[in-house]
Amino acid sequence: MNSNKFIIAPLALLAVTLTGCGIFGGGNKAKINPTLPADREEIVQKAEKEQYTPEEIGRGVVKGDWAIETVYGKKVVGEEAPFIKFVPEERRVYGNNGCNVINAEYTYSPKDSTIRFDNIAATMRMCDKEGLTDYEINTALGSARFYSWKVDGNDYYLTFYNETGSPVMLLMHQNFEFLNGTWIVSRINDKEVHVDGMKMVIDIDEGKLHGNTGCNIMNGNVDIDMNHPNSISFSAIATTRMACPDTDQLQTALLVALEEVTAAKPVSPREVVLYNDQAKPVLTLVRE
Repeated sequence: MNSNKFIIAPLALLAVTLTGCGIFGGGNKAKINPTLPADREEIVQKAEKEQYTPEEIGRGVVKGDWAIETVYGKKVVGEEAPFIKFVPEERRVYGNNGCNVINAEYTYSPKDSTIRFDNIAATMRMCDKEGLTDYEINTALGSARFYSWKVDGNDYYLTFYNETGSPVMLLMHQNFEFLNGTWIVSRINDKEVHVDGMKMVIDIDEGKLHGNTGCNIMNGNVDIDMNHPNSISFSAIATTRMACPDTDQLQTALLVALEEVTAAKPVSPREVVLYNDQAKPVLTLVRE
């Protein structure tokens, strides 16, 4: 790794005394409020699922939402799922350290794999949960100087290293873009399905599910769990109430299967399988 000089002053991490939660000041005068501005609330609450292109991966582009998996080799523990969101057009990150909202400035260079976070700030809510790693997350971000990429199937991993090259944080990008679009239900559990009109439209960015059970219209939410790799679920599913004597059983089976989904994996560009928490296939979808 190349230890190029930076024009941005390093964070004075050791000059600040914290008790679990607090604010970090940078070498430059901090001009940001530790509480996120109102127009950033939605970004923190709603995870962005941008698709990485092969060209961007090759260039080492860093963008979108990343779940924080480990810090200094330890699995993170928090009252909320720790994550950071990169907003390249603002050169800022927003997120949560497991207890408090955080935001910071960042710069990075794919040419020499360098990255740096400055003016890190956090809200100061009390963190009661034992084992909380909010302090470690903040200090790890402050010490990050280099980064590396790893692609594992449909998941992307990002590692931050300190100035000596030791890993300080591992993050994972939750990528479910392969689910976007219109799908025909081809199998429920271990049974093939041949019902005209049994299909669904999944919109990851909006977090919405729309479709038809083969008789009734259905709508619901798509939820991403940033605590676990490749974890997805459907909730608040509602349907119209038309009687469907010929497809009632399959309609019920479809709705039950949707409620059991905890993971999704692509089999091919045109087929995906949804699994329950026992890793058993509950739905197979074919792109329309």
